[in-house]
This record gives sequence, structure tokens and C-alpha cells, in this order.
Amino acid sequence: MSKLDKIEELQSLIREDSTDFQARRQLAVLLLDCGYNEEALQHLLYLSQKFSYDEGIYYNLGIVYEKMRNYPKAEEAYNKAIELEPDSLDAIYNLGLVYIELKNYDKAIECFQKVIEVDDNDSNSYFNIGLVYFKMQDYIQAINYFQQTIDLNDDDIYAHFYIGNILKEFGDTDAAKEKFEKVISLSPDYSWAYFNIAVINYEENDTEKAVNNLKKTLELNPADVEAYKILTKIYSANEEYNEACDVMQQALENCDATGDLFYLLAKTYENMGDIENFKTYLSEAIKNFQTLSIPVQFIKDQLREID
Repeated sequence: MSKLDKIEELQSLIREDSTDFQARRQLAVLLLDCGYNEEALQHLLYLSQKFSYDEGIYYNLGIVYEKMRNYPKAEEAYNKAIELEPDSLDAIYNLGLVYIELKNYDKAIECFQKVIEVDDNDSNSYFNIGLVYFKMQDYIQAINYFQQTIDLNDDDIYAHFYIGNILKEFGDTDAAKEKFEKVISLSPDYSWAYFNIAVINYEENDTEKAVNNLKKTLELNPADVEAYKILTKIYSANEEYNEACDVMQQALENCDATGDLFYLLAKTYENMGDIENFKTYLSEAIKNFQTLSIPVQFIKDQLREID
């Protein structure tokens, strides 16, 4: 029986007997599993009124609210679940995730530490503590917890990735590249690893490798706007203006059109000596002034100089 068929069967049981709480509980969990969050929420709220002592109901309420990004309500539900069952590690762990979203970092660390006290092999909790410290820009503590994550689970691509980012921030680009290459060995489709290697290549003036890694980035993630920008700058610097224009046109097709993209394309046409397209895309950049990182007046002045 498919999940949808099971949902219909449970709904039929509840229509026949609204006090069939077991069927309603199964239905709520199944709806949650299938992504019908609003429907699951209504059943769980009903059940919470009938069974205010049931930790599992509040735990699932927390999951629903978390999926709906209603983090204050998720916090409330998980706390209620923990009040009813203080040893519920799943609720404590999920509450930690909610505290990250609420930027209540001290409480988030406290939750994950409680999980580790019971299960010191929980690599996910070490990772999340590392993530909290990363968000707090305490990179020394972050790298410590990410390394503990890897010690328990060397296949954790995100721990390797974040360590790579920290090493890059510290200027240890060779070690950073090694970490990003480790990510690629574990997950060949992880576009951000290629992008970060490309950025290091670009900063080291190794444009050939940068181009190859940027192309791989865009092959895996055609909406990576920053990859388009860097690739365009490389082609323009090498006076490969047709290639630069092609890249920018792809960016406009695959990404949200922004003032910065139009301006970069305009400058590419200027370098080609195509003044009409230069003017056209400067005008487009002005129309999209909300997404410009340079002053609009500066672009208007450029247009006036042409005219």
C-alpha cells in the first residue's frame, strides 16, 4: 500500500470514528512524513489537547513547527516534550537545532553537550557545536569540534568543508585546498568545494585551474552567480570578450537578474568597443538598482559621458 493510500485509509477511519486516536496519531506522523505540514499540525494540536502528558505528540509538534520555520513554537513544543521526558535525546538534539536558528547559541551548545554526555560518539552533535562556534566566528573552537566530528566520522563532508573554509580564512590555502579536495573525493557533486578551490586558484593567479573549477562548479550548480562573475572577470582580463559575454548571458538566464550582473555585462561590451550594448546594459543596471553594489549615480554619470 502506498503512503497516499494509507493516508486515505486512516482518514476514512477517523471520519467513521473521530475518537480513534491511534489512527489520528498514525495519520499525523504519515502526513508529516509526506510533507503535509499544515494538515499534520491540525491533528497533532487536537491530540495535544487530549493527551497533554504525551511526550511523543509534542516532539512531533516540534518537528512540524521546525519544518514550517516557526522556530519559537518549535522551541516551545520541544521544551514541553523534554519536560515530560527529560531523557529524550531526540527532542534535546532538535531543540539545539532550533536554538541555532534563533541565534541562541549558548543554549544550542548546552543541548548538544547534553547529548554528548549520554552518547560521546554522536558525531552530529560535535558538528553542530562546531557550526555554532563558526557562526560566532570563534574559529579555533569551531575547528576543534569539526575535527572531533571527523575523528568519529571521516565521511562527514560538511566538517571537512568548514575546516577548509577556516583554513582559507587563516591563509593556509594549501591545507584548505586539501580539505576541499577531500570533500570532492567523498561527494564529487558538491559544487561549493569546486568553487572554493577556484577562488583560491583565482587569488593565486592560476587562472587555468580557476577556469576549470569554475566550469565544474557551474556544471553542477548553474545558478552559482559568484562563479559566473569570477569566470567573466578572468575572460575579460585575458581579452576573451566573446567568452565573457557568453558567460554573462548564461548567468542572466540561470540566475536572478541583478544590477551587478547587468553592470558586469555592460563593462564587458565596453571593453569590446560595443557602445550600444554598453549603454543598454548600463540602463538595465540602473533599473535594477536595488541589487547594485556600486552607486547608481556613478552609472548615470557614465551614461551621460557617452551621450
